[in-house]
Amino acid sequence: MKLIKKILLALLVVFIIAQFFGPEKNEGDYASIEAFLAETKPSPEVKDILTETCFDCHSSVTRYPWYNSITPINYWLADHVDHGKGHFNVSKWNEYSIKKKDHKLDELIEMVEEKEMPLNSYTWTHSEANLSDDQIKAVIDWAKGVREGYVSQLSE
Repeated sequence: MKLIKKILLALLVVFIIAQFFGPEKNEGDYASIEAFLAETKPSPEVKDILTETCFDCHSSVTRYPWYNSITPINYWLADHVDHGKGHFNVSKWNEYSIKKKDHKLDELIEMVEEKEMPLNSYTWTHSEANLSDDQIKAVIDWAKGVREGYVSQLSE
């Protein structure tokens, strides 16, 4: 019994010390999203959907929940954000070529249609990110409309 108490105490000490360390936060400026919004012109409804379901992981601006202060959860969240930005980062929209923008929106359409995005692990704690069929349709219609513009630019 003494050994178990010592192990638990050691684990508690390690857990407490770990709280003083954490990954770098993704706390950019909302201005980094403006180029994406200006170019793609989402309706107010779609802009709200993107803000609530996409930008936390796919931009340089993340609204962190209270539990992000707990190690090791903060490392898990940081990994999700880094992974998301690696696939699609609206804060770097101006750096993408027209062809890449078209491809990224094609991927967005596919992921939203197949309900692979937003991730279940995100919607568990962000119930507002659970998209209704109407919201999914609005996002897909918007993305297809934007893609039409890119396709016409590519064919010129």
